[in-house]
Amino acid sequence: MVDVTALGARVASSAVAPLVRRLFVRDGPGAALVDRPVRISALVSFRGEKRTVTPEDVDRIARELVRRALAAAGPGEAPVGEGEAEAVKDALARTLSRLGEITVEDYEAVGLGPERFARELRTGVPLAPYGLGEGGLLLYERLLNTASLHILNFLTQRSTYVARQQTVQTRQLARLVQGLDVLLERLPSQSAEDAGFEERYADHIAARHGTLTIYGLDAGTREWPLDTAYLSLEATRPQQAAREGHRDGRHAAVAAEQVLAGRDQVFLRGVAGSGKTTLVQWLAVTAASRVYDHGLTHLIGRVPFVLPMRRIVRPGAELPVPGDFLRAVGCPVAGEQPPGWVERVLRARRGVLLVDGIDEIAGERRAAARRWLRELVRAFPGNLWLVTSRPSAVPEDWLAAEGFGERVLARMSQDGVATFVRRWHRAAGAEAAVGEALLRSVRTTAELTGLATNPLMCGMLCALHRDRRGFLPQDRKSLYEAALTMLLERRDRERELHDPDGLRLPYAVQVQLLQKLAWWLIRNSRLEMDRAEALQLIGGALPALDLGGAGEEDVLRALLLRSGLLREPADGRLDFLHRTFQDYLGARLAVQDLDFGLLIDHAGDDAWEDVILLSVAHARPREAEHMLRQLIREGTPRGTLLAAAGLRYAAEVEPGVRLLVEERLAALVPPSTFELAGDVARRGGDLVLGLLPGPEGLDDLTAAIVVGTAVEVGTEAALHFLTRFRGHPGRDVQVILADSWHRFDRERYAREILAHLPEQWPVQVSTLDDLRSLRALGGWERIVVRGAYRIEDLTTLIVPERLRYLALEAPHPVEGLAWLSAFPALDTLHMAGEADPAAARELPAGTEIAWESDRQPSPAHHRG
Repeated sequence: MVDVTALGARVASSAVAPLVRRLFVRDGPGAALVDRPVRISALVSFRGEKRTVTPEDVDRIARELVRRALAAAGPGEAPVGEGEAEAVKDALARTLSRLGEITVEDYEAVGLGPERFARELRTGVPLAPYGLGEGGLLLYERLLNTASLHILNFLTQRSTYVARQQTVQTRQLARLVQGLDVLLERLPSQSAEDAGFEERYADHIAARHGTLTIYGLDAGTREWPLDTAYLSLEATRPQQAAREGHRDGRHAAVAAEQVLAGRDQVFLRGVAGSGKTTLVQWLAVTAASRVYDHGLTHLIGRVPFVLPMRRIVRPGAELPVPGDFLRAVGCPVAGEQPPGWVERVLRARRGVLLVDGIDEIAGERRAAARRWLRELVRAFPGNLWLVTSRPSAVPEDWLAAEGFGERVLARMSQDGVATFVRRWHRAAGAEAAVGEALLRSVRTTAELTGLATNPLMCGMLCALHRDRRGFLPQDRKSLYEAALTMLLERRDRERELHDPDGLRLPYAVQVQLLQKLAWWLIRNSRLEMDRAEALQLIGGALPALDLGGAGEEDVLRALLLRSGLLREPADGRLDFLHRTFQDYLGARLAVQDLDFGLLIDHAGDDAWEDVILLSVAHARPREAEHMLRQLIREGTPRGTLLAAAGLRYAAEVEPGVRLLVEERLAALVPPSTFELAGDVARRGGDLVLGLLPGPEGLDDLTAAIVVGTAVEVGTEAALHFLTRFRGHPGRDVQVILADSWHRFDRERYAREILAHLPEQWPVQVSTLDDLRSLRALGGWERIVVRGAYRIEDLTTLIVPERLRYLALEAPHPVEGLAWLSAFPALDTLHMAGEADPAAARELPAGTEIAWESDRQPSPAHHRG
């Protein structure tokens, strides 16, 4: 028998090429720009009114290909019998007829290569009905690959293809020249010393910030390459501004990495573990990469300075001047920098200053930090600034007078959670089915839905789900307790480190020592401590511990080597793996030491919020009830909301105390503002839903705030609550409902909310599943496309007759806009990038277009 995989190669090109050419129409000269995009389906000769080849001809061409292949086999080598050869012919003919159906453009097909293009043709062609055996299937695949090779070769020989590619390459070159112009503008004449140091500094940034620590891999933590691990999140405006931004369905949210594309100075708020520091790393590495194909022209030629506030703010010391930036963060090449280099970079307006963690410094130092920022911004205008903080660490508009616009880092969408979980399991070498089982649990369990809101918590859930073979704790306290057990007790044992180097500390001893360090940091408003301070604290605890005469140095070394929780990020400086673990451990000791008064005294301090809530979780019932009463007696909305959140942490609460908390919470519901709505939802959870009114008897503003509150709760119960408002006539209510579907299960939300809205307001799509969900509703009138997209996906999955408004928030991947003629009802288009009058002229008559560049958001309008 012949080797079937080689059989197709024996069919001479002189025999295949003429057959392939018959499948396509002849083209004329020129670049064919007016007909773009040139889809292969437009080139085949067996579609349209003037056919030169009929479907029967395609059948004969497939038969001829099979015949020639079998003829190429020697005597006795035929791999299939006569009946199966007929089945191969039928399958091949049906597959070749797909040329008239696919929307792939000619240059994209060539870019796929013959094997991937063959797979594209096979899509949608079920082979089961043809009953192919192993030999027949191999012959079919080999002939299809051979035909694909010749089809692509034919496409590259067309005169219009060559001319069009020259045109595309010319425009791509123009964009490259534009990028180089930006680079040259931002790179003034430099001395060899400056240029050489800048290159070494960029290498340091890439090495220092080019990986992420992902919790839970290898029963602990592991570094991931940043370009693999980075997950794009969304940054939204503060609640009130976001509501006003909903008016046109745009600008309410942007990709987090784009926050500096629209303005030079941004103050970004986000909860613990939400990805603020990861975003800082990504911006730093991208700016330092000296690669200019990322589409973020505002980062081209820039020099990043990563300034973690907890590193640069030292007790009794002044905040650093620019020349001391590198030394303040412990940069190893700081001693090599040429005198005045940082100032020269900032005067040339080339800096990207990433100030991370305003909340991580003591409250009394924050005013000084604001003055420091104000002086630097005024002294060196035109640079890019990103300042991050936890949400309530400083008042609203804290940096508004200095020219900073505010954004809030949104919780992970369901799509984001799914992406993270699947990447985590691939990196861990776990079976995909394990990750999918976790996703099902997260989507169907309210407690887990509330936990899986940021990368840190998702990593913990992944690790514990795999470690416990599918069993997951259902609350934060139990989740952290399980994580501690895995890190402190089981990690070494399960890695077979039965006799690790140095001192081995029992689990209970590790916890006791770590919580002493954590509680000291919390009480002193610190996130780092000097090594000497840690040794002093450990030394004071040793007399009460039976460690066989071990010294504090041995104990500290064991904690650093084995716990996985305590780190030494810089020589002589210690901190915890994440602030969340510090808060959990500190809360344990606060309850053990009965420091409830100290906890209540700090109820107004944002940095203590998680410590207080976790203390309620650790406390015995009477202690927890005492804390809840004390929080209510504060008489402030914040105290009431903390008490409401505490109800979900306490294992047991006397009914009278629960009723008191619920009554006080009811006085805050419905919230009076969108900002308060976020706080009420985050702390009250599903409890709030039972207190929310409506929709009857509510004015439009109150109804919108109620809907916004339920959206922020984000659970299945919240989705059920929102169905009551889907017919509400208020404009803001409808716009918020249309814009919130990524906060819930996509298909269910589309079915239960979007399908019932009286008017189709703009909705954001970022995946093919989004487009399919809208198509299942019969189409949608106003669509905002987030991120990269393919033309054929839009033209295939968007119902043409329904689309009236389209916003494309990433540069379009092909030249020209003639492809938009596929949408006859389209009347308004928003495009990313610089205005292109030539492309605008290709739009259907009556279509209004607005272009938005990276730095200039004001649109220029055109009517075709």
